[in-house]
Amino acid sequence: MSEAVLIPTTPMARPRSDAAISEPAVVRWALVAVAMLFLGLFLVLPLVAVFVQALEKGVGLYLKSLVDRDALAAVRLTLLTALVVVPLNTVFGVAAAWAIAKFEFTGKQVLTTLVDLPFSISPVIAGLVFVLLFGRDGWLGPWLEARDLKVLFAVPGIVLATLFVTFPFVARELIPLMQAQGAEEEEAARALGAGGWQTFRRVTLPNVKWGLLYGVILCNGRAMGEFGAVSVVSGHIRGQTNTMPLHVEILYNEYNLVAAFAVASLLAMLALVTLVLKSVLQWKVARQLALAADGPAGGRKP
Repeated sequence: MSEAVLIPTTPMARPRSDAAISEPAVVRWALVAVAMLFLGLFLVLPLVAVFVQALEKGVGLYLKSLVDRDALAAVRLTLLTALVVVPLNTVFGVAAAWAIAKFEFTGKQVLTTLVDLPFSISPVIAGLVFVLLFGRDGWLGPWLEARDLKVLFAVPGIVLATLFVTFPFVARELIPLMQAQGAEEEEAARALGAGGWQTFRRVTLPNVKWGLLYGVILCNGRAMGEFGAVSVVSGHIRGQTNTMPLHVEILYNEYNLVAAFAVASLLAMLALVTLVLKSVLQWKVARQLALAADGPAGGRKP
């Protein structure tokens, strides 16, 4: 009975699938050439130009630009912002993804929509929202000023703006992964007497570890490279509230091109490292999703 059901399905589907995706070699090579040309012109060439401009007047001036006091302050502020934002977004992303993927509750669709909100709002608009909230004439401005608390034009405002624009990344990587895996393993663990935290630590977290790392890397890359929202709330105070992207803008506007491209090269190197890690983890996540789709019996022959 099982052979009669299984045998007709596979052989008939594969020839149609292969025929649908087969194309002449000329078409395939033309598509690859167009893709490579596009990547070369709009990705590789700009990156090469950044490093060429940074090293144009020698390695000595390049290193001097990187150890400048304002440049080091910008690097420290960027790293501090990432160190605060990434863990907070990781906790939020895991909690939101677990709630959305594993439970049914009133307002679930609203929560899912709110997770996607920063993707649909310009970062500049997000920065202006914080100005409306925490500015001197904003809703909370007089209360903060009376207590000598500074949010705008200070580190808290930069952290809040970066937190807002980056919080969907971890959640958005984990939600489809957790939905594909289902809740069967968690239900089995609970049936065997495991508590909620024990189930999460022993079952859920190991199943989503690659997707979690993938989301953390994307969140970290965006936090370090964020410009629009941070530019609105920072005040551009040199050596105090300038992150690396803002410091690059100031140097470029001052026609200090070598220093500007030197700091930009640091951001480019961070982007390249992020890209490599992203590619590796993307492969891991795709493999994990495939295993989850196969289910516990995946790979078994009838």
